[in-house]
Parts: sequence; structure tokens; C-alpha cells
Amino acid sequence: MLKSKRYLYVGFMAHQSIEKILKAYFVKTNGATAPFSHSLSYLAKKAKIYEHFSEDQQLFIDMPEPLNIECRSYG
Repeated sequence: MLKSKRYLYVGFMAHQSIEKILKAYFVKTNGATAPFSHSLSYLAKKAKIYEHFSEDQQLFIDMPEPLNIECRSYG
């Protein structure tokens, strides 16, 4: 996708990967179903790891958010 310049989908897949990692971590540490949300910062906060991120990491985790929303609108 990157080579074919489908940048929106590259961002979408990056978002999906991070989302799945955060949800898996939430399930592993809480033994409960992960929250139904696509917000990476929300999931990180619910997993209680957001506060351990550096400021740069906190800013980074919000960057792919609009890509997820925009890509979904193209269906």
C-alpha cells in the first residue's frame, strides 16, 4: 500500500494495529472485554498505560485518529 501511494490506507492499518494491541493489553491485564472504542488515547487510558507514555508518545497516539475516521467514511 505504501509503494502504491495509498497513504490513507497505510494510516488506517497503522491505527488498526495499535488499536488491537491496546485492546489485547486491556484484556490481558483486566480479564474483561475491551471497551468498544476506536479512540487510541481512550483505550490507552482505560488500559492504564497512557500516563506512562512520554509527551511525544501521547501526541503520537492521537495522530492516526483522523485517518481511521476518514478511511471508514470511504467504506
